[in-house]
Amino acid sequence: MTSPNRGEVWLVDLGYVAKVRPCLVVSIPALMEDRALATLVPHTTSPRGSRFEVEIKTRFLKSGVFDVQNLVTIPHAKLLRKLGELELIYKVAKPPSA
Repeated sequence: MTSPNRGEVWLVDLGYVAKVRPCLVVSIPALMEDRALATLVPHTTSPRGSRFEVEIKTRFLKSGVFDVQNLVTIPHAKLLRKLGELELIYKVAKPPSA
């Protein structure tokens, strides 16, 4: 299996209690000498209104949020399939004109 890339969303088996759910990859790709692990932010369709929940709308996810208080690191073997990628858009504030 190839190493997942930062910004990709994968369907992941998080175990019996956490279920199979989409997760955002936040780690960098592993090299051959690295352990085959990925750090992820799980997606939930049951938001609690926490300030640590981030809503990102995409065509490949149901309405919900990424819960950044629930970071997980799992082996690549738990990654079931890639669902898509998030496009990261950086906004740079312009300095006020003099």
